Amino acid sequence: MASCPLTAEESGIRGYWLEPSGAIIRIAPCAQRLCVWIVALPSGDHPRTDVHNPDPTLRERSLCGLRVGREFVESDPQHADSGSLYDPKSGRTYSGALRAEANQLHLRGYVGLKIFGRTETWTRTQAATSLCVAK
Repeated sequence: MASCPLTAEESGIRGYWLEPSGAIIRIAPCAQRLCVWIVALPSGDHPRTDVHNPDPTLRERSLCGLRVGREFVESDPQHADSGSLYDPKSGRTYSGALRAEANQLHLRGYVGLKIFGRTETWTRTQAATSLCVAK
């Protein structure tokens, strides 16, 4: 993915987001839905590969460029639901919902019902000057 400025199509939930550990995430269309990718990793002592994946054959794949969300249905520019989220920190996959409010994105991961989940808040950011590329 090349670095590019935020466009009108990348407002609401679309665009670049800084998650709490410092990774930059991009939400953008893929096929008829929205997907979520890791586009930049934080500096420091963090895994660079998918070491917690339950499938041992995938543990060496790079986190750079990894699609961690898929199949989100955008109900309006501020909301998307019915997607799935992969958490590379735990190796688990959850159902997910996204909600944007100003420069914050509230990402809800859950199992079964939304009440049995956890919300993480991300902050809107610009694309990193050097985006990672999947190998």
